[in-house]
Amino acid sequence: MLDIFITSRVRRKIIVVFAKYPDFKTHVRALSKLIKEDPGNIQRELQRLERGNFLIVTQKGNTKIYQMNKQFPLLKELQSMVIKSQQMSRNNRPDKTIG
Repeated sequence: MLDIFITSRVRRKIIVVFAKYPDFKTHVRALSKLIKEDPGNIQRELQRLERGNFLIVTQKGNTKIYQMNKQFPLLKELQSMVIKSQQMSRNNRPDKTIG
């Protein structure tokens, strides 16, 4: 359902992770392994989300650590959309026990 509003598959996956787990902190390579996407594509989307103030970045040595900006104005609405979208996709799955 989120794919209607967020057309980038990688960005959608990133938003879902951070919206579901607002205390989650990660770097590009770890996020790449988690959502099974190319680190280059992830880096590009993380930069976009940082520019939009959705994410906060801190530097640890040469590594950038990304975390949710809990002051993001649409955070509660976005979290609600993610939860509802996942509930809808679960409810719309065909029942494999029938037939």
